[in-house]
Amino acid sequence: MVTLIFGGTGGIGSELARQMAACGDTVVVAGRSSEKVASIPNTTGIVGRVVDATRSDAVEELIRSTVEEHGQLDAVANCIGSLLLKPAHLTTDDEWVETLATNLTTSFVILRACVRQMMKQRSGSLVLLASAVAERGMVNHEAIAAAKGGVASLARSAAATYARYGIRVNCIAPGLVQTPLTRSITESEPSLKASVSLHPLGRIGQPSEVAAAIHWFLRPEQGWITGQCLGVDGGLSTLQAR
Repeated sequence: MVTLIFGGTGGIGSELARQMAACGDTVVVAGRSSEKVASIPNTTGIVGRVVDATRSDAVEELIRSTVEEHGQLDAVANCIGSLLLKPAHLTTDDEWVETLATNLTTSFVILRACVRQMMKQRSGSLVLLASAVAERGMVNHEAIAAAKGGVASLARSAAATYARYGIRVNCIAPGLVQTPLTRSITESEPSLKASVSLHPLGRIGQPSEVAAAIHWFLRPEQGWITGQCLGVDGGLSTLQAR
């Protein structure tokens, strides 16, 4: 399998790359930071590429070069994300635009470029990253909830559009996961304690747990699953904590 992971230098993306390479897949890891891409471990089956996924031309070129080098593109995951914890009245225009660009625009640009290739193959699997806050109203999450809600809706609509080409589109909606992105929460004892209390299973998630769910969706063994948004969130989106 040839897999392309956007945001592959982050906590979840890097773990996903490791899991897929361990299965013998060819994994192309795409990240915006040349420094982070250069620091990717020299693991068999993993190659790094620098790309700004908000730019459609850059994404399309990466898809083209990946297919040219490896002959096909079987699976794609967008693990790019951001975290903005602010009420709407304190959110600036720049923060709003950046949140949408990082989360929703990248998902749309990546999906559009990938399905153009996958339609030719008449096969392929994509997974986008939504969030539990798109399902459950959470204080001070207006911008990120709107962006992630858009990602979930994009996945469902695209799944309907491209099913006739054999292309599957699903999404994962995590709760709070311990990654470099969430350090502002996880390294503050009061913030971490408050966050843990919201998750009925009594803890926050680990990157390996979210990566395993993405990996599962991408595998050809799940060839009859599309248009789904799976909560990997310790029960946050659907259950009332004690």
